[in-house]
Amino acid sequence: MRCKRTPIEADVFEYKVGSNLEDGWEPFSDVVTKMWIVTDRLIKITKDNGIVVCPYITHRRGRTFLEEGDYVIIDDDGTKHVCGADKIFLRYESIEK
Repeated sequence: MRCKRTPIEADVFEYKVGSNLEDGWEPFSDVVTKMWIVTDRLIKITKDNGIVVCPYITHRRGRTFLEEGDYVIIDDDGTKHVCGADKIFLRYESIEK
């Protein structure tokens, strides 16, 4: 069956460190040793205690770690998504004037 995505309004924010859009931070050492993801473009922040951490959002499939240029989408029902800059405006169009 072919379907078309049902329109839903959402707030779209380009992720910036300090924007408080993330749900948490994971030590980079854990990301590298415990997860099967490419870490080249991940955002990495060094905390005052020297630990390097990576921001993530939590959703029904688990965690998505944020990369440089990512956007955080918050649907009107509160669901969060992450979308890269290369696809964000293919999937979402601005409705503000």
